[in-house]
Amino acid sequence: MAGGKRAQGAETGFVTEPIEAFVHLRMHSAYSLLEGALTIPRLVALAAENRMPALALTDSNNLFGALEFSESLAQARIQPIVGSTLSLSFATEAEATPGAEIRRPSADGRIALLAKDAEGYANLMRLSSNAYLAAVETGEVVTSIRQLAAQAQGLIALTGGPEGVIDLALAEANPDLARGRLAALKSIFGNRLYVELQRHGLPHERAVEPVLLELAYDAHLPIVAANEPYFAAPDDFEAHDALLCIAAGSYVTVDQRRRLSPDHYFKSAAEMRELFADLPEAIETTIEIARRCSYRPKERAPILPQFLTATRSSEAQGDIEAAELRRQSEDPKLARTFLLKSSLIDSVREAARIT
Repeated sequence: MAGGKRAQGAETGFVTEPIEAFVHLRMHSAYSLLEGALTIPRLVALAAENRMPALALTDSNNLFGALEFSESLAQARIQPIVGSTLSLSFATEAEATPGAEIRRPSADGRIALLAKDAEGYANLMRLSSNAYLAAVETGEVVTSIRQLAAQAQGLIALTGGPEGVIDLALAEANPDLARGRLAALKSIFGNRLYVELQRHGLPHERAVEPVLLELAYDAHLPIVAANEPYFAAPDDFEAHDALLCIAAGSYVTVDQRRRLSPDHYFKSAAEMRELFADLPEAIETTIEIARRCSYRPKERAPILPQFLTATRSSEAQGDIEAAELRRQSEDPKLARTFLLKSSLIDSVREAARIT
């Protein structure tokens, strides 16, 4: 970082940061369905325009844009960091009884996870997939604290900002609950846990920040600054607010609904450093986290299972597989089964999208 120069990163092959840098670790793209308004190409353009050394994508409960994001930023010589913002529950899952409907607890808030290495990315995929499979039965995409603990290796955790599990407990005037949740997360992640601060000028952010800082210092946890952009510029706020209304089936004139602010836009490093001038360590932590992340998913040819036969000739094996695919595609009974499965998959995807 010294001297404000750029150099090749030892682990990732991407450029490292100038001394005045800041890294957005809580980006939402259009893959945060009915929530984010930034396409991947737009994200890449914004990062390049602002000379960002790295960028993290943390779409809500999914990894739909992970590969496109990773490849696009790599081509622009910007370090991609893949993550996800998960809805988290600290409650214990109800035990299933014969004949009873499976019940899982509702979310207590959000947590942001970043893949530090290949194991972390694999665990992130498992967490996201399990949450969506559960949503088919429950109608809500939620990850339990038990599942998180089982799949935490290789992941860096941010506490989630104003909609996070810690901030929401503080907003409910329950610091003991917040302290207990923070201790539970620290026991899972250790030095891979960061207390997230966001400043958009909102009353609930200002109200909880002093206690949030106190909790972080008492627990000897580092703090990190985030802005959680959902759109490119302040002028996009009203259009994005209408998008949130569509997601909630509400109207812009309704007060009691989810609202963001015009400040949830893609801020420059200079803007973020000015915003957190009193807590410069929160800015520097974004660089630290980017340096800890040394993995990105890459495109590769599909790895398909072989149709096993007794033949050892690769050419003959290919002919046999092609003939079997042709037979199955022309079989009316198998065709109906395929259509039924496709319809079921579409229904599952639509249910997950709605949630």
